[in-house]
Amino acid sequence: MRLYTSPTTPFGRKPMVLLHEAGLTDRIEISQVSGNPLDPGNLPIARNPLGKIPVLERPDGPALYDSRVICRFLDDFAQAGLYPAAPKLWQTLTLEATADGILEAALAMVYETRMRPEDKRFPVWVDAQWGKIARALDAIESDWTQHLAGRLDMAHIALGCALGYLDFRLDARNWRLGHPDLTAWARDFAKRPSMLATAPPARG
Repeated sequence: MRLYTSPTTPFGRKPMVLLHEAGLTDRIEISQVSGNPLDPGNLPIARNPLGKIPVLERPDGPALYDSRVICRFLDDFAQAGLYPAAPKLWQTLTLEATADGILEAALAMVYETRMRPEDKRFPVWVDAQWGKIARALDAIESDWTQHLAGRLDMAHIALGCALGYLDFRLDARNWRLGHPDLTAWARDFAKRPSMLATAPPARG
């Protein structure tokens, strides 16, 4: 199997972390690609018509895309147990979706400044995206710390990647302010070998 991703994409980092946690790094080939909504570059658009990564190419079926689909597939393939049985499964999926929502809002903010000419940017819209992130962080701080203290699952990985991306691209927003428990958790989680091995470059 082959995973198309980029060292700077947080959605691609999720399955990369999973590969390390599940002991699959020697079973999956990695192809580094790059592109953006205005220029697809060498993104695998023949395998994902949406022109997004990650994409997982497999020998016995069509390519899989969307990080949540790929992560569920890889977890099942490795029998890693990163998606627990119900009823805890619903908590894991909800927190994973919350982390992915943080990433979607953060990417929208980044694209606004990187893709749009300065005279066409919409600061109020950018601040509205940060509002989504801030509300999500507040909810995780108040409602999800017990889950984060439990056994590793895909929600932990998704959130670790989301917070890492905020540090990577939006560090000036200081997401840690007002979130002491989440800050402490993120500091410890970032030290996992899987997170260190998949950290984005210092610049990119």
